[in-house]
Amino acid sequence: MSIFLVGGGPDTLRTAAVLAQFAAETGRKTGLNRVPRVAVVLFDHEGSGAHFLPSYVDPLRSRASCLIAESYIRADQPVDPALFADVDAIVVGGGLTPAYLQGLKGAAKEIRRAVASGVPYLGFSAGAMIAPDYALIGGYRSHGTEVCPQEWSEGLEELTFRPGLGLVPFAVDVHAAQGGTLGRAVAAVHHGLADSVMAIDEDTALVVNPAERTKPKVIGSGSCWTIVKSDGKTTASIAGS
Repeated sequence: MSIFLVGGGPDTLRTAAVLAQFAAETGRKTGLNRVPRVAVVLFDHEGSGAHFLPSYVDPLRSRASCLIAESYIRADQPVDPALFADVDAIVVGGGLTPAYLQGLKGAAKEIRRAVASGVPYLGFSAGAMIAPDYALIGGYRSHGTEVCPQEWSEGLEELTFRPGLGLVPFAVDVHAAQGGTLGRAVAAVHHGLADSVMAIDEDTALVVNPAERTKPKVIGSGSCWTIVKSDGKTTASIAGS
């Protein structure tokens, strides 16, 4: 089963193949014994979670019958790890990245266990950024110099990394070309904050299958930028579908 890292929110995802593959993998995990149960985690502020829930679940329901177990991250209210004990797929939405990590870090072990057992994971924007072992959660300056627009700072000034969910070994940035965050990803690697960063465009997903140990696949209209450093040089390579 796969880990789907989407470079934007559901409003930017126009490539039907991403959700089609995720829905198909959800069905394969369950088999024919019961309707798949999908955990959907969204950040909530004054009802925003319930407002945006249909944009995440309606496209899934249109592709496959499923039961939705929604959970909302609110201030000082983390997600109950038991949510992930018996699910067939996990969806983590977009929004304030530090809040998502704060709300889910206590459930990281259960999420890793579920994914290792064959549960597909779909992370939109913030949900993609917190998936790595060591996650980039925001910031727009590197050593005081602006490296991306402040609107993508997540309320943080300097580039900030924290232990993530532990699903992939590389760091992730999103809205790469459209939001101008590619410079942040390059700066993070250049200054030694991460060994490698995958910067994913909107309407694009990086699909990782840990069990098969194959090269990640890119699905969508955009690109995935791989930033690494070797022999003192920071380089970016581009892969598209």
